[in-house]
Amino acid sequence: MGTQQLLLIVLGVIIVGIAIAVGITIFNNQAYNANANALTSETTNYASSVLQYWKTPISQGGAGRDIANMTSAKIATFIGFTGADNTLETENGSFKVEGGADPVTIYGLGTEKKSGKYPLVTTTVVLDPGTVTSNITSAEELPE
Repeated sequence: MGTQQLLLIVLGVIIVGIAIAVGITIFNNQAYNANANALTSETTNYASSVLQYWKTPISQGGAGRDIANMTSAKIATFIGFTGADNTLETENGSFKVEGGADPVTIYGLGTEKKSGKYPLVTTTVVLDPGTVTSNITSAEELPE
């Protein structure tokens, strides 16, 4: 083979290698973002269940708009968190409910890793006006 042919083969291998590396990076970023979106959806769903618990009368198993009935354990049981320390594991990640007074905070830690950290969604429920806000960051583990 001539020098020109060898140069074209080496150049082709380099271009293919770069294309594969870029493809893997794009795929990993998309998986991370999709996991963050799924966490946001799940925590928002749990937040609506917290509001449902807040508004449900005591006689029907809710808090009856009484802040004394809003404990982390009662909220977690109502929305289906079965793990220790008011936690839940799903295929999208780990979830934890904190609070009991106004506001109630729900954390969701994802399963996809990027730069050594997982997506962390913090959803805050303010009971009286019934507002829900979410914030997406990254962390290595659920907050204590």
